[in-house]
Amino acid sequence: SLDIDGNPALKHRTGGWRACRSILGAEFCYCLANNGIMYNLVTYLTTQLHQSNVAAAKNVSTWKATCFLTPLAGAVVADSYWGRYRTMVVACCVGVAGMLMASLSALLPLLIESSSTLSMASAQEFVLFLGLYMIAFGVGGLRPCLMSFGADQFDAGDPSERASKASLFNWYVFTMNCAAVISATGMVWVQDHYGWGLGMGIPAMVLAVGLSCLVAASRTYRFQITRGSPLTRVCQVAVAAVRKFNVAAPGDMALLYELPEDASSMKGVERIEHTTDLEFFDKAAVVTASDEEAPRNPWRLCVVTQVEELKILVRMLPLWACIAFFYTGTAQTKSTFVEQGMAMDARVGALRVPPASLAAFQMLTTIVLIPLYDRVFVPAARKHTGREKGIPDLARIGAGLATAVLAMAAAATVETKRARAARTASILWQAPQFALVGAGELLATIGQLDFFYSQAPPAMKTVCTALGLLAVAAGDYLSSVIVTAVSWATASGGRPGWIPDDLNEGHLDRFFWMMAGLGCLNLVAFTCCAKRYNKSRKTC
Repeated sequence: SLDIDGNPALKHRTGGWRACRSILGAEFCYCLANNGIMYNLVTYLTTQLHQSNVAAAKNVSTWKATCFLTPLAGAVVADSYWGRYRTMVVACCVGVAGMLMASLSALLPLLIESSSTLSMASAQEFVLFLGLYMIAFGVGGLRPCLMSFGADQFDAGDPSERASKASLFNWYVFTMNCAAVISATGMVWVQDHYGWGLGMGIPAMVLAVGLSCLVAASRTYRFQITRGSPLTRVCQVAVAAVRKFNVAAPGDMALLYELPEDASSMKGVERIEHTTDLEFFDKAAVVTASDEEAPRNPWRLCVVTQVEELKILVRMLPLWACIAFFYTGTAQTKSTFVEQGMAMDARVGALRVPPASLAAFQMLTTIVLIPLYDRVFVPAARKHTGREKGIPDLARIGAGLATAVLAMAAAATVETKRARAARTASILWQAPQFALVGAGELLATIGQLDFFYSQAPPAMKTVCTALGLLAVAAGDYLSSVIVTAVSWATASGGRPGWIPDDLNEGHLDRFFWMMAGLGCLNLVAFTCCAKRYNKSRKTC
């Protein structure tokens, strides 16, 4: 690790919680700003831009998915070229500009007079989505880097710092949810009562404050050296293995190619020992006669450590696919759950509760449970299991997937009751389904972030953190596809379908039951993949 001046980082001056407090502060501001736009976006699209329920839900899911897809590009840039700190600073600037653009879209009717309502709506949509996708690219540089940069501040070789690193992921999500609660309540309230121009302008100012927090503490950080593109290294192994498809691996795996420890390209690189599964990729490290006759071509001959990096990624992919479906369910909190709330009685006493604000129950559940999990459950479980984290990451994730199924079942039950009571159904009936999603986030989201970071090769920490975020993107894209497919399949022949603009004419409950059933199948698949993953690690 280095300090900001490029000198070896001193433990008593850098890293640890002294550095992570600023990083968590930046995370708080980023989440407050991003969620301040995301949580009520479906309302803006339907009430201000007059999009249909299906179009609005699809647009929100697609944009939200893009926000979780761009972190992969941000991770590659951070690990390969700029480093995490510089990537975050640039990304913050792009995000602020995008939020200002989104705010401008709401102000256009006040700034420009137009005789055509249709043309004004089109101009608003263009400026809004330009701003939203600028935000997506800003998020792409922040999401994977903030998390892994925070983990970099702790020395894995120091037992006390290693324990703090395990807690960091819990407090990272705790901070994220505290910001989300303020967004889902205060920010949504401003948007509903004081206008969208102000409601979308405040997030830009908040993100600028986050950038200031990040830069102000730059002298307390520990910086890691970039070592080239990790994805290039992975692609080299795949290409080399294919080119040597007909080459047999040696009986003695010690003959596989490896550079000496004093080689310049291996300095500071943690070697990974050879494992016995996924033997096909070992071909990339087999030394042939042509390899001995010419200088090493990295697209034909790779070191064992490179091969093992690819193996680690391949072993995680089936688990990743199952985790991705979890986020197909949680995506409903930003779309169909909000649309369900818009068809219910939003009055609670003398107050009118914005439907998007019900997401506060989701965040509050996570906020309450994280300290209990970190300070009570983990120490108690550690005494019984002997594990530093209390329970395995995969067990924690599996419990989260099961909780998501319960959330969909609760939403289906509420929808059945709402359809019978129509507008007299109180919006507070939605609270249990949001709370269950919050409990699932505590288990699955934190578990998968910790899992992907801890299992990642040393040179691919940011990329594997982005892999966890990419699961969220895949889930949101799949949600958009499922909503579109269900609408198309159920609305044929002049029928209103399951998710019409007037939910009283549809069957949203059937959609939620379908999601619960698919979640059960996904849980079974995850259990099988987890057993196979653990077995492969023991074999290795």
